[in-house]
Amino acid sequence: MTVNRLREEVSGLHNELVRYGLVAWTAGNVSGRVPGEDLFVIKPSGISYDDLNPDAIVVCDLDGKVVEGDLDPSSDTAAHAYVYREMPEVGGVVHTHSTYATAWAARAEAIPCVLTAMADEFGGEIPVGPFALIGNDDIGRGIVATLSGHRSPAVLMQNHGVFTIGKDAKAAVKAAVMCEDVARTVHLARQAGDLTPIAAEDIDRLYDRYQNVYGQR
Repeated sequence: MTVNRLREEVSGLHNELVRYGLVAWTAGNVSGRVPGEDLFVIKPSGISYDDLNPDAIVVCDLDGKVVEGDLDPSSDTAAHAYVYREMPEVGGVVHTHSTYATAWAARAEAIPCVLTAMADEFGGEIPVGPFALIGNDDIGRGIVATLSGHRSPAVLMQNHGVFTIGKDAKAAVKAAVMCEDVARTVHLARQAGDLTPIAAEDIDRLYDRYQNVYGQR
């Protein structure tokens, strides 16, 4: 039942990618780790968001091999599997080609921390990961190498797009939404002139408040 509930959750979370304009056609994917199991669930490859339902979501082991499901998993499955193997604290991974964030990735340029919303969510800049080809775990290796020891839950993979991580799939989706939001705002701000960075100590204070105080207890 845990797997079935997670398939329902992950299937529904794909609607958020569409809702916030983070994906086009069949691109993008959400995955979630099955609690207490060496398994994760992920979107099938090349399936329309209109046709996505819980039964279509594929269950894989942490080597990326299909253990349940009739469809082929996402072409990014090996990358997701590598992240889950190497980062046991991660419970969800999301990939998008959202417009503004991917434009920064096309320039291989980190998004500087010039907004309090960035300090809150990302704890600093949104970093750039290395260029890697799709189909094996090279993307996953780049994600882990870039985000290990970094407060940001998002990485801009060079010439590719956005990958985000979270304690669960919903948190990873939120990070993807916020990544595109700040990427757009910082891009627009830069068109008008020089950006004004936030001091490192203020970033630390903002991050601590948002992560530990903000919201309902």
